[in-house]
Amino acid sequence: MDATQKKQDDELLQLVTFSIGDEEFGVDILKVQEIIRTMEITKVPRAPEFVEGVINLRGKVIPIIDLRRRFGLDSKSHDKHTRIIVIEINNMIVGFVVDSVSEVLRIPASTVEPPPPVVAGLESEYISGVGKLQDRLLILLDLDKLLSNDDMSILGHI
Repeated sequence: MDATQKKQDDELLQLVTFSIGDEEFGVDILKVQEIIRTMEITKVPRAPEFVEGVINLRGKVIPIIDLRRRFGLDSKSHDKHTRIIVIEINNMIVGFVVDSVSEVLRIPASTVEPPPPVVAGLESEYISGVGKLQDRLLILLDLDKLLSNDDMSILGHI
């Protein structure tokens, strides 16, 4: 094992973990600007199905995406656990609605495997890897691929 390989094995990934349905996901903490409770979301006419609407967050209008719908899952009413994860993707601030936020985890990069072709019914292009924890698997999302260029263009016009 050379020095570069050893450094990669020792590298820790810092992830914000959250759940959607029965699955647990993780995103790079450096992409997350903040995590907020749900607030009133203003519907946007003729927006794509996965766009729940927009919110006013300290004077900025931010599009809100329902990750359940983005992943083709049934919608769920917001409850006291529902959170909006505010993330910057391609120089645009976007909020993702998730069922609940779990914790911030540090996991060794060496415990992450490339994604299998289909994971939890999601197309694997959104998935950067699968983290193996002691008693569970954590699906790591590639946020830059979660929204296509067309999606980003539509969001830019909301």
